[in-house]
Amino acid sequence: MTTMTEASVREFKMPDVGEGLTEAEILKWYVQPGDTVTDGQVVCEVETAKAAVELPIPYDGVVRELHFPEGTTVDVGTAIIAVDVTGGTAAAAPAPVAQPEAPKEEPKAAGSGRQPVLVGYGVAASSTKRRPRKGAEAPRQEAPAAAQALQSELNGHGPAVVDPAVERPRPLAKPPVRKLAKDLGVDLATVTPTGPDGIITREDVHAAAAPQAPAAAPEPQVVPAAAPAAAPAPVATYDTARETRVPVKGVRKATAAAMVGSAFTAPHVTEFVTVDVTRTMKLVEELKEDKEFAGLRVNPLLLISKALLVAIKRNPDINASWDEANQEIVQKHYVNLGIAAATPRGLIVPNIKDAHTKTLPQLAQALGELVSTARDGKTGPAAMQGGTVTITNVGVFGVDTGTPILNPGESAILAVGAIKLQPWVHKGKVKPRQVTTLALSFDHRLVDGELGSKVLADVAAILEQPKRLITWA
Repeated sequence: MTTMTEASVREFKMPDVGEGLTEAEILKWYVQPGDTVTDGQVVCEVETAKAAVELPIPYDGVVRELHFPEGTTVDVGTAIIAVDVTGGTAAAAPAPVAQPEAPKEEPKAAGSGRQPVLVGYGVAASSTKRRPRKGAEAPRQEAPAAAQALQSELNGHGPAVVDPAVERPRPLAKPPVRKLAKDLGVDLATVTPTGPDGIITREDVHAAAAPQAPAAAPEPQVVPAAAPAAAPAPVATYDTARETRVPVKGVRKATAAAMVGSAFTAPHVTEFVTVDVTRTMKLVEELKEDKEFAGLRVNPLLLISKALLVAIKRNPDINASWDEANQEIVQKHYVNLGIAAATPRGLIVPNIKDAHTKTLPQLAQALGELVSTARDGKTGPAAMQGGTVTITNVGVFGVDTGTPILNPGESAILAVGAIKLQPWVHKGKVKPRQVTTLALSFDHRLVDGELGSKVLADVAAILEQPKRLITWA
């Protein structure tokens, strides 16, 4: 990779386009070396664990080099494109797209402050190095300052003074492994990596967390500069005609990690109720003919969403979250209503901000925009942040109901089953009625059975008698 040393060349770094994301995959480049770019021009599209995002360049100039090809996963804070901002001509010899064979260490900027990379996006708080690709030689890691001090003493130079300003290299570990280490109280800097290229694995963290038997007479040992990489495992083979293997990354990877974390962190309780929604279905048909809803998306989900918002207004304590770090229950005075959406990129949960303030037509418009954006794959990270309660409509797949898992950071999720014509006792007689089953899962740390039952009962009562939307709203 060509190293840019000219003062006229600006390196644009991969920004953190979400909350705490550590990496993103470059999906598509819209420019090539030699192209002229202007401030605000979109130069590439990247996929994070939450969404596909287009990145605009924050200055004018001529593209000198693309540091990574399409399909490469790049750490946040790593330079991805070099631009000559002095007005260099497009006729200059363009540098080819770099291939990820040789890892490059990102030069440090002067000073210790955060470096602005793009208006509206954050950057990683610490310097981030590019992760070595498979097949590349792992970069040598510098020994921690404590190890250098010990080495000096063993060499006969006497006790060495450890400089606290010496920066310790950031251990290589994937986000799920970092979370595991945090949960187990393990400092990753003390873990000996055994994974490829010096990456710390889950097994390494468990081994570090396990109690060690005391040694009889330990001798001083020098901490190695880098643990030797484990011998590569034999390449597994499989019948491609009978199996297809899909890499777990992007939205699917993030969803899996979030669901596992939620399932094993929040004690889930799920309650069910079967309700006659015949009157709600009639109201849906009436609203479709109402000129106030002309051009808007009107369906049962609209009235179910409104029913849940009214139930939350009547039982506000359910709209909360659990703050483990501070041991506090955070009660929210706003409702960002999440709607689970199945997209070609996986399950995402965008939310309608301040849904509690919207009229029924405004809610219909917001739902329509949310669904259309999700289907087009254009949902941005901001739309999936800050949700407080979620609805998942499994009924569209013909499923009666389910036991939904909480969206991380939320206290409740409502699953809506298929609406079917069933025999039902109505006014003392068995008649065919439109019936559905609702399931409400909630975090039992902050929502007890009484509160959860009241919310579910209120939603059911409104759907059975939708005129309550007027009296209860």
